[in-house]
Amino acid sequence: MSSQDIVCHINNSLAGGAKKNALDLVAYSESQGMQFELSTTDYWRDKQYWYIKYKNEFVGFILINGYSPVKDKTEPEGWVFWSDNYISSVFADYPLDESFKEIAYKHVDIGTCGGGLTVNLFGRRFTPVCNGTTFRFDNPSLEELEVMKKLVDIRKLDISSV
Repeated sequence: MSSQDIVCHINNSLAGGAKKNALDLVAYSESQGMQFELSTTDYWRDKQYWYIKYKNEFVGFILINGYSPVKDKTEPEGWVFWSDNYISSVFADYPLDESFKEIAYKHVDIGTCGGGLTVNLFGRRFTPVCNGTTFRFDNPSLEELEVMKKLVDIRKLDISSV
């Protein structure tokens, strides 16, 4: 599937700021060489759960619930962005502006899934971080969107350095 497919779904499912911000993240990610793939795994099969990939490696995940009657009741209306599991040293030591760090720290995905990892992120240690997704943003604001773009950039750097 192409980014046109996710754009079409966003346009048909979201409204207002949620729509604008989701489209902005898709356009930005695509401009950075990322691809979008609709999940077909059993759990996500009937949902709009999209992988964001770079060089066939996971960067993050987007769930689009929209405001239709067919939405995942376990998630909020609108959309959710999860990062991939950001455990590399690139994330531990990457120099980020303090205001970006504070926003990122508020969105570390702690305790929402079984188990958990200890992860060093931008000079701070977190535990138990969800094993599989380090950050979670629900219906992100414009300010949070800018932090998400920076996380996408850092993950791209991380993938390229391997």
